[in-house]
Amino acid sequence: MYEVRFHGRGGQGAVTAANILASAAYSEGKYSQAFPIFGVERRGAPVAAFLRVDEKPIDIKFQIYEPDAVIIQDPSLLAVKEANVRNGLKPGGKVIINTKKDPSELDFGDAKVYSIDATGVALNNRLGTETNPIVNTAIIGAYVKAIGNISLDAAVKAVYELSPAKRDANVAAVKEAYEIVKGV
Repeated sequence: MYEVRFHGRGGQGAVTAANILASAAYSEGKYSQAFPIFGVERRGAPVAAFLRVDEKPIDIKFQIYEPDAVIIQDPSLLAVKEANVRNGLKPGGKVIINTKKDPSELDFGDAKVYSIDATGVALNNRLGTETNPIVNTAIIGAYVKAIGNISLDAAVKAVYELSPAKRDANVAAVKEAYEIVKGV
């Protein structure tokens, strides 16, 4: 079973990203599970979402405490102690982070780090606003390339079907991020 923990802020689409990836995995005949956890439920507050993908049925129904991968949609969460973005990452796990920095500039111990300027991708595709870009579909593109357990075709189809608005722009963001994610 592959387990992923998403860290974002309310309004960035972390929960939607986990749900879309779960749908994409399911469309490929895999078993999947996605669910959120909220603290203070308001825009900008830290949010976590979880994703499990497996070839076998998934019987567990609790948070992911030792993820295979961690996705950080807002790099400012690294400084928020309560967000616990580094906690429990399995040895040799993967980190995907929304930043302009090169993966070599980021220290996550023995984790394999991937960076994507998801904010820039979102702004290029007019997803959200300059002050609140919606980075989730860019994160999906980076996930597909870095993790590799869901195909680009399945992710694109799920994004198109499940995007509440701007379907073509969201699909374009997935494809753009897939091509430019660093660390692959």
